[in-house]
Amino acid sequence: MLSQSEEQALALCGLLQCCTMVDELARTGQCDSEEQNAMLGTLFVTNPERAQDVYLKPHLLQSGQKSLLAALGDQQESITPQPFRYALALMHLQQKLSKRGDLLNKLGERVEHSRNQITHFDIGHENVVASLAATYQETISTFNMRIQVAGHARHLQVEHNAAKIRALLLAGIRSATLWRQVGGHRWHFLFSKGRIKNAAKALSGAIESGE
Repeated sequence: MLSQSEEQALALCGLLQCCTMVDELARTGQCDSEEQNAMLGTLFVTNPERAQDVYLKPHLLQSGQKSLLAALGDQQESITPQPFRYALALMHLQQKLSKRGDLLNKLGERVEHSRNQITHFDIGHENVVASLAATYQETISTFNMRIQVAGHARHLQVEHNAAKIRALLLAGIRSATLWRQVGGHRWHFLFSKGRIKNAAKALSGAIESGE
């Protein structure tokens, strides 16, 4: 049983995992397909009993955990600033989304459409990824604030890479929603860094073992 602080840290690991893969795709045109599919799968876990039920393969959150610890000042981890910048932006966008019932309804309908697709295709199939990317464009991208993804044009201009990035940003919104649901707030990064860092480290056994 995870404590509330550990639940919050787990949600942040999920959020940073998505953002780390967005950064990898933008810079290299590639990301781990198993990790990608695991994070996209969180979009279809809509009524979890526990925070950890959202992440069916927690051992695939190791990159997100490392990015979180680095952002919180852990000197054992080297920081890459872009994923944390994306994570903060997604938190802000999630807060805006939470006040828009119309967009929440549209998002729910579109995710259900994608859920029906994965009865016919693998979750990483280009049709499913394209559907989730379109959902991001029709909901999150309608806000005035938009995330500017930094990377190499030769990768960002590839349509399937762009779709993967949008789908992963949508999955990031899912983890940001979980973060709020378990009591997380942006000000925790100002006043509770030590608590979050300790909770993230406490998750190491569960994340590494996949339990």
